[in-house]
Amino acid sequence: MASRASSRPYQIVVFGASGFTGQFVVEEVARAADGEDYRGQELRWAVAGRSKKKLEDVLSWAADRMGKPQLKSIDILISDVGDEASLAEMCKKASVVLDCVGPYRFYGEPVVKACIENGAHFVDISGEPKFLESMHMKYDRQAADRGVYVVGSCGFDSIPADLGVLFTRNSIQGTLTAVEGFLSVKSGPEGPCLHEGTWQSVIHGVTDRASMKNFRKKLALKPLPVIGKKLKRRGAVFYSNEVQQYSIPFLGSDASVVKRTQRYLYENLQETPVQYAAYAAVGGIASVIKLMFAGFFFLLITKFSFGRKLLIKYPKLFSFGYFSKEGPTAKQMAESSFSITFFGEGYSRGIDPQQGKPNVKICTQVSGPEAGYVATPIAMVQAGMTILKEPESLPKSGGVYTPGAAFSKTKLIDRLNKSGIHFTVVSQME
Repeated sequence: MASRASSRPYQIVVFGASGFTGQFVVEEVARAADGEDYRGQELRWAVAGRSKKKLEDVLSWAADRMGKPQLKSIDILISDVGDEASLAEMCKKASVVLDCVGPYRFYGEPVVKACIENGAHFVDISGEPKFLESMHMKYDRQAADRGVYVVGSCGFDSIPADLGVLFTRNSIQGTLTAVEGFLSVKSGPEGPCLHEGTWQSVIHGVTDRASMKNFRKKLALKPLPVIGKKLKRRGAVFYSNEVQQYSIPFLGSDASVVKRTQRYLYENLQETPVQYAAYAAVGGIASVIKLMFAGFFFLLITKFSFGRKLLIKYPKLFSFGYFSKEGPTAKQMAESSFSITFFGEGYSRGIDPQQGKPNVKICTQVSGPEAGYVATPIAMVQAGMTILKEPESLPKSGGVYTPGAAFSKTKLIDRLNKSGIHFTVVSQME
């Protein structure tokens, strides 16, 4: 793999660099190029997309924002999801492709396929479980045969949750058997905002729930064994004493990604599987009432195609300002942050987890800057850097992996800590 990285013109190609998220990934790659991984050497990278003009504009924008005029001369590759030949040409030139073109359910598969066929490793930031799991089903064997690593969900969905569980497991004095994660998001006076691309993924994800169940039934996977005390599932809305707020199940891809990681670690490395439940803290009772009304309306309107079209056409109106075609302002991003607090339990060393009640508790936290367009590019770029810099610590063969499965033996958590996404132990009790 190291020889592949050195023999190709570019170690990293940012595909979809002119998109809303892609522009921030470009900035983050530029930071990584100046980081300790590349002191005394040059990171060879390029941007790719459909429009040369838009890509030139993004490089100029990044150059001005970062005070790095040299960014204007970064190489540009013209490539389009609908043009197989252009995708193949891009992938032949890259060691790692960072794919920022979503929703992935519509635009992801051609890039995965082109990467595998042309020997480029692939990283995405998808939070779409059906896309992620179908890529594993369709391409895992092919990727393994060609020595290509395809690693999905390397953004806010789902590196903080997936690696947060591994960090908790590695920090406990004993055997971790169950974890609950609570997401909290803080924002400034203007409130949070996300780009319409994320909104579209949410809409399509909700309408996909029935087909997702059928898809998983077809996989006919054996249930993972429950080690230790079974984790109780909470209600649709509940008051959490742990975070002292009302909370709801987190509807993103985190729980499904963590479960896939735990399956891989159990089946391939014989590690104890950890039960996981993901929740989001929503605040006081007034927030719960607003959320219930909004949720009921959203579920009702997504049942009809005209309703889905309306939601997509007017994201700001129907999301009460949380999503917009423009995305968040620089001020909104600067004032926003996230944390996931993990409450884990397990058994001290020498105690059989199948006997008696858990006797060890641990609380850890993963925290960072604005989730969608600051933390996500950091996570994505550091995932790409890990593939480039730590090939010996990746799984023995290529394949389609979750972040936790791909990076459990690497120093990715250290890299994230240095880049602004922090993993900390809050408390531990026996």
